[in-house]
Amino acid sequence: MKKQLLILLLSMLTLVSCSDDSNNSSGQKTGKLRGKVTTINTHKAVGGALVFAFDDEKNIYYTYSNATGDFELDTPIGDRVVHIQTGDGSNFRTTINVVVQENQTQQLEEASLRLDQVARVAYVNGSFDNIEDIIASLGYEAEQITFSQLSDYSVVSQYDIIFLNCGSISGNIANNTTVTNNLATFVTNGGSLYASDWSVAYLIGGDTNTSSCNETGGFISDTTLCSVNNGGSGTLNASITNAALANAIGLSTLDIEYDLGSWQKIVTVDESFWEVLVRDANTNEALMIKTNNFFDQSLVGSRVGNSQNSDWITICHVPDENGSEPITITIEAADLQSHLDHGDTLGSCSAVGTSGTIYYTTFHNHANQNIGNSQFILEHVILNL
Repeated sequence: MKKQLLILLLSMLTLVSCSDDSNNSSGQKTGKLRGKVTTINTHKAVGGALVFAFDDEKNIYYTYSNATGDFELDTPIGDRVVHIQTGDGSNFRTTINVVVQENQTQQLEEASLRLDQVARVAYVNGSFDNIEDIIASLGYEAEQITFSQLSDYSVVSQYDIIFLNCGSISGNIANNTTVTNNLATFVTNGGSLYASDWSVAYLIGGDTNTSSCNETGGFISDTTLCSVNNGGSGTLNASITNAALANAIGLSTLDIEYDLGSWQKIVTVDESFWEVLVRDANTNEALMIKTNNFFDQSLVGSRVGNSQNSDWITICHVPDENGSEPITITIEAADLQSHLDHGDTLGSCSAVGTSGTIYYTTFHNHANQNIGNSQFILEHVILNL
């Protein structure tokens, strides 16, 4: 009951705050659009989705869906394309054509607002995690690849997102420079990674897990992250420190179940490189982190991922309203020049160069077992890579 009341309160607050996000400083005539963003087949609510449209001068009007997927958007009148995106829009998005009437509120059909998967997604099978089950529970698809296939960049580069399940490492990753280099190249050229628990060894080195700071291997600097395999089993009370994540899932605190005898506990983290999204409410230790800051200029090459996305480009859009923060969006390539003329720039507003996103969680992701409310977080991670 407390959780339901909290979600209701956050949903109401999000709808109120989001109505102020639209850029209407130009005094244009507008109408309102209302709707509910859901997943493609299972029709689960998608919180935190960016919903936006442009006027004829490429000024953006935008809002975010709340924890129940609902949104209300002030939009310039006339024929408009409404974009719905999660993350930077390169992996999950949809569009809808709408005729907006002045001073009228239009309820959009839910079936037209379902979030499409445009990314090609892979996962490496693990001994302890099954992130693919959560992906499937949202109605999306992921292809299984083997650990050995991570050594073949022609395979790795086909994907937009790769999920590294805990227990998926074969042998000593510290000595496997081919896999490490391929993952570094993948992220540098726009690919996104999710790793959980022991899979941190892909990032910072070690064996199948890490037992001390400054392990051999990995492609993320040891100065930015130290994770040691000494966490104990039990339930931790966690605090969601990222406001956007809290609004998207409708929770500011939650219990996370650590169901195994040991797990990778984050000892130190450089918060200028990593953003801490979830912390232990008692110790303030990081439990979930993300970054867009890994980029190796020497590894720059062709952009990875689904070739069908070649007609879409991620940009940093600068709202016309003074003081408004830039917004990362993905647009059709045909519209790029008009956005550049508006003052927008290529690439994500937050990423370094062409880098993709890396998420790391210390907790597990069994879809069909008791993982508590952390499933809401993991669903958000999947849609925001």
